[in-house]
Amino acid sequence: MTTTATSTATPAPGADRAPVVSFRQVSKSYGAVRAVADLDLELYPGETVALLGPNGAGKSSTLDLLLGLRSADSGSVTLFGTTPQGAIEQGRVGAMLQSGGLMEGVKVKELVKLARDLHPRGYPLDQIMATAGITDIADRMVDKLSGGQEQRVRFALATAGAGDLIVLDEPTTGMDVSARQAFWGAMRRQAQEGRTVLFATHYLEEADEIADRVIVLHRGRVLADGTAAEIKARAGARRVAFELDGPIDREALHALPSLTALEISGRTVRLQSHDADATVHALYGLGLYPHHLEVSGLGLEQAFIALTTASDATSATAEEAAR
Repeated sequence: MTTTATSTATPAPGADRAPVVSFRQVSKSYGAVRAVADLDLELYPGETVALLGPNGAGKSSTLDLLLGLRSADSGSVTLFGTTPQGAIEQGRVGAMLQSGGLMEGVKVKELVKLARDLHPRGYPLDQIMATAGITDIADRMVDKLSGGQEQRVRFALATAGAGDLIVLDEPTTGMDVSARQAFWGAMRRQAQEGRTVLFATHYLEEADEIADRVIVLHRGRVLADGTAAEIKARAGARRVAFELDGPIDREALHALPSLTALEISGRTVRLQSHDADATVHALYGLGLYPHHLEVSGLGLEQAFIALTTASDATSATAEEAAR
């Protein structure tokens, strides 16, 4: 696996074979804005991969390049050893994108049937509808759907045939909890059958629960690549939570060693520390006696914020030094 960040991820099933997707030194700019910067990335058969990053990190541009919707300024993007356009023409790629509307003036079943008929390896129509959970709205007009229903129809279009790579951009936006659970159940089955599932999401709990590999993009490059547990460990910080009696001295708490974040809500204090042992020791050294003290690792969301914040701070320091 080649990335711009060191990866300790456990190889996914099939990782000893040729990659499904390969980005080699890929760059893409829009005017003065460099959306993707010398990106190296490989995806393998059977992986479920979450693509994370703050707004402007290059996620959408990366997906556009992968799907052949845009061309790279430099570098190469290959899917199954050929161009993105070639892989799509072979029916090996299914995509569910946020952008673009659905065809109006037709029924759901008619639209899905069209997608099935156009696919080189289309599934039976009833199977597609059932997998996407849209059998009950088969005769509804597409322009009369709710946001969650539209997402499920997009999912049906993306999986209308036997593709080997499924690309999903914010797939569960607008879905309720039960629909999201059903959706990810279907995605797990796709991966178990050997397909590669790549999804971009703002729901970091989904990435934590669903993905066996998490890639964090920042400033157009891979900032971190590994399992969710490895991403959390890389952030290095721990969470400390406790309650205090009496007035809380915010300045004293801010002065605790190794502190990276502090939140006070009533009597409850939550903080992050790069050395929880030193922080807690100093806390008692202030003469404070915390109740219900808990020390735990960061969740994926907190780790994501810690990594991107640290990267921004490093970049700002480098830019200041270069002036």
